[in-house]
This record gives sequence, structure tokens and C-alpha cells, in this order.
Amino acid sequence: MEPILTVENLNTQFDTPDGTVRAVSDVNFSISPGESVGVVGESGSGKSQLFLSIMGLLAKNGRAEGSVRFNDQEILGLKPSELNGIRGVKMSMIFQDPMTSLNPFLRISRQMTEVLREHKGMSEADAGNKAVEMLDLVGIPEARSRFEMYPHEFSGGMRQRVMIAMALLCGPDLLIADEPTTALDVTVQAQILELMMDLKNELDTAIVMITHDLGVVAGLCDRVQVMYAGRIMETGTVWEIFNSPQHPYTLGLLHSMPRLDEEVADVLPTIPGQPPNMQRLPSGCAFRERCTFVEDRCAEQVPPLRELASARGKACLRDDIVRSQP
Repeated sequence: MEPILTVENLNTQFDTPDGTVRAVSDVNFSISPGESVGVVGESGSGKSQLFLSIMGLLAKNGRAEGSVRFNDQEILGLKPSELNGIRGVKMSMIFQDPMTSLNPFLRISRQMTEVLREHKGMSEADAGNKAVEMLDLVGIPEARSRFEMYPHEFSGGMRQRVMIAMALLCGPDLLIADEPTTALDVTVQAQILELMMDLKNELDTAIVMITHDLGVVAGLCDRVQVMYAGRIMETGTVWEIFNSPQHPYTLGLLHSMPRLDEEVADVLPTIPGQPPNMQRLPSGCAFRERCTFVEDRCAEQVPPLRELASARGKACLRDDIVRSQP
């Protein structure tokens, strides 16, 4: 099966008064139709900037280089007018906070029908019917009567459902969800994740879930990419990542997550230190200053993401399987 998205040698930088920030460095991956991929890592690891680069939504001081092919079309560097024929139509993104994405001055009806009229050329009536149908699909109760409401009249969970409905209006091939459940309580989180799983199964939509919550990844995703300091540190299936981590950073993330099948420790394990300054990354492996497996050679070269098996890789110089702390 041909990938729907192929990213090769992607680098993203931001020019600031204090110097250049290297947000994404030498990233390579692909996503197949209908596949669900989790992208995990601490805040500041480059997860969001990676996909903002792909969507062409970087801030004015940002620039991206490399190759991004969507449905075998090179889209990195396309003009906004050309990208608008792809964004929101074939490739959509759900942002973390719906209140910063929805216009508070416009009714939901106006914001949803505008998408269909702009990209699909629908009449106002047809666009309205399609939008209400999508609100029904994402579980908005009494969708027809709520259609004319303003964003502030919805709860946080309902606003997030509206955002998902808007992202799915044009039937995208790829849906990118950036921390879509962070601001929601656990009950609503579970409902949103169940909804996204149903959409994946029913519409065969490829989904990227950007998150720091490994529980979300375990429940929704087929494959995982672990990011740190703008690089992919490890890739693998959900089973491989959770049961046989190959990178010390992945191991640290897993150890810092409480488990129901283990006795609760007095102090939850953490990864020592802080993520590096992206303007002044350490030499060699960016994780070496926090790594309990560090060796002298880790300061000498940046470990490439090397393939261990099909769709399985790690960016670590050690060959042995990391199962427990030394």
C-alpha cells in the first residue's frame, strides 16, 4: 500500500533575537491510509512544530526544508493558495484548544457551512444539512437546534466535538489531532477517543495523535513515534514500544507512567534533568545529559535513526535491548 504521507529529511528552524531554534531535525517517516500513528514526547520536543511544518502553518520567523509528499504530491513550499486546496479538504488538523480555533463572534453554522461552500462549492442549504449530519456523527445531541449556537454556548467537550466535525466535513484522507483531549476531564476524554476510533474504523481516515499521554496512544494508535529535541528517537508498533522499548528516553517515559498492575511507589520515577535548550543543543546525542546509560561515545556523534526491523527503529548507539534501569 502506497503511503498517504511521506516525510524525508525535514528540518524546521526559527530565527529569534537570541539565535536560531532548531525545532525539527532530520525527520523521516511515512503514514499509510487508515493507519493511526501516535507522536509522543515531552513539551518542547518538536511534535507540534513537525506537523505545523507539514501543514504550512509555521510562524513568520519559521522555515522548513526537506520533502513532504502527500498523495505523492510535493507540498512543502507550496503557495498558501495552492495549499488551501489540500488543507481542510484532504488533510485536516484539530488543535488543542477549540476556543482559540473557533471564532467566538460567529455562529457554529456560519463557521461550518463556510468550509463546505469554499472547498466543495455547496449551496447554503446543502452545506447546512451536511454540517448538521456531521455534528450528529460526532455525538452532538440535538444537533439541528444547536447548529445556530455560538461557541461559548457549548461545553469544552462539545466544542472539541465541533472542531472534529469541522475537520471531517470534507472527508480528509489524513486527520492530525494535536493534544485534542488535554483540556477535557477524563470522562469526556474517553468519549472523544472512542469517537476518533469509530471515525477511523468507519471512514478509513489516517490519524496522527500528537500527545504526551501514553495511555491515549495505547488506546487509539497502531504505531508510535517518540520525539525528543526535534528528532525521532524510536519508532515501532504500540506493542513493541510498550513491551520492548529500545531507547533510554522511551524507557524513561514508560517508567514515569503509573501502572495498574504494579504496586504504587512512594515516589513516582522521573527522567532526571530538563529538556535541552533548542538554541544550544549538546554535542552528540541530545538526550545524553539525562541518560542513565550514557557512554563517552554519546558525546561524539548524533545517533541516526537506524532500522532494527520493518517499521522499527531507534536513534541510540547501544545495541543491547534496554529493559530496565542499570
